[in-house]
Amino acid sequence: MGLIYGFAFVHPYHLDAKKLSKLLLQASVVGLGFGMDLNQIVRVGRSGFLYTAGSISFALVLGWGLGRLLHVEKGVSFLIATGTAICGGSAIAAVAPITNATEEEIAVSLGTVFLLNSVALLAFPAIGSALHLTQTQFGLWAALAIHDTSSVVGAAAKYGALALGVGTTVKLARALWIVPLSVGTALVRKSKARIHWPWFILFFCLAAVANTYMPVFQSAYPELKHLGIIGLTVTLFLIGSGLSMKTVREVGVRPLVQGIVLWIVVATGSLALIRCGWIAL
Repeated sequence: MGLIYGFAFVHPYHLDAKKLSKLLLQASVVGLGFGMDLNQIVRVGRSGFLYTAGSISFALVLGWGLGRLLHVEKGVSFLIATGTAICGGSAIAAVAPITNATEEEIAVSLGTVFLLNSVALLAFPAIGSALHLTQTQFGLWAALAIHDTSSVVGAAAKYGALALGVGTTVKLARALWIVPLSVGTALVRKSKARIHWPWFILFFCLAAVANTYMPVFQSAYPELKHLGIIGLTVTLFLIGSGLSMKTVREVGVRPLVQGIVLWIVVATGSLALIRCGWIAL
């Protein structure tokens, strides 16, 4: 519905919707934490650490190479690679001030990531069902191959409860890499820009702690989780409504090709490794 609205009408509060979707996404992820078991989060996060580190390094190197091959501007190329490697718009928003990215570079990078997010949200559950992926396999694949946390959670929730738990946990563990990447980028570029810490991940873990070790409030946890799912649904609508033909035109051909090729390689590569059993939890 958001995509239909975005392509049919001019969004009157486009910038406000972007800010609201970011805040609502973070609050919704915290709400989902009230339905998670802390022991599962620790186990899945620990198991997925090496896969996450490997996929991030691979995506950054490949993104850099594709950007040079396609003659994409260095700033845009780095932001697209970062968004693909870690967590889409959040990673781009964190790294952009450090690289002194212009508004145009940020817009092109975000536009590329959001377009591919929309495709993934609709396509991944269908592909997973066609290939008969287990819920654990699908959750891991979604977390490694889809850019934004919102689309990972949306696709995984459609696939099943276990897929949602695995996908959310691995994706949030992946999002933590924003911090070392931001620090590394700041050191290389000698930037003094403030680094944005993903505090909502801490609150997600605290919600899981409460759900696991504080049964006195057990009756409230399902309602808080349900609110998180509702918030996520609204978030996906806001993200979809922010896309338009103007966004498509602003992205341009070369950055879009870079983003698509990088995403296809990461998605198909991680899927092949998961199906072969080389990546498993």
